Amino acid sequence: MHGTRTSSAIWQQQVDALNVSGHPTLALDLPGHGTRSHERFSLDGALAAIDDAVASFSVAPLLVGLSLGGYACLAYAGKHQHKLAGVVLAGCSTEIKGKPLHAYRRASTLVTRAFRLGGGTWHVVTDMLSALAGYSPLADLRRTHLPVWLVNGRRDPLRLDERRYLTARPGTRLTVVPGAGHDVNSHAPTAFNRVLFDALHELRHHGAAPVAPVTL
Repeated sequence: MHGTRTSSAIWQQQVDALNVSGHPTLALDLPGHGTRSHERFSLDGALAAIDDAVASFSVAPLLVGLSLGGYACLAYAGKHQHKLAGVVLAGCSTEIKGKPLHAYRRASTLVTRAFRLGGGTWHVVTDMLSALAGYSPLADLRRTHLPVWLVNGRRDPLRLDERRYLTARPGTRLTVVPGAGHDVNSHAPTAFNRVLFDALHELRHHGAAPVAPVTL
């Protein structure tokens, strides 16, 4: 799942690599983004979109999210972890409140400008801020018993609570990618893809064997 004011298009390098390797992959547009830009974003709408995607696979998938998509993935896992094999969370290792909230908005703006994505949909930022107000990713992480991988660019402003995330969910794996910023999957696609393949290998080794990572 993509971040604020981008779209499923940011995952193309991951989708191509996974499909070539025999892992059917689905990249979604969140409400208010991409093919669903005519809709208003809400957390409930995002969770419903994830649920539909998960239901389309015959086995429990690996769920992958960046930034806003990462928070939505974690919120979904907190409610429906029995439907998932694991979760990869990128660019969302911060409780969204106070200064981190402003950093989140700035990061979304920079990514949107860099990739010329989003069009005239700035209302989605307000919708996102409203949707995440009061949401605690750490609370969902504490109740999640799934395998969790964190991936952050070293220059990402939204990695302030990495250590708190690791403490909240013992066994969580953390990869910090040198030279990459918030949009780590595009800044360092080879490193990001390596995390995905390592996660799939680990899940298969331990018997989960997902054949369809859902990249959202």
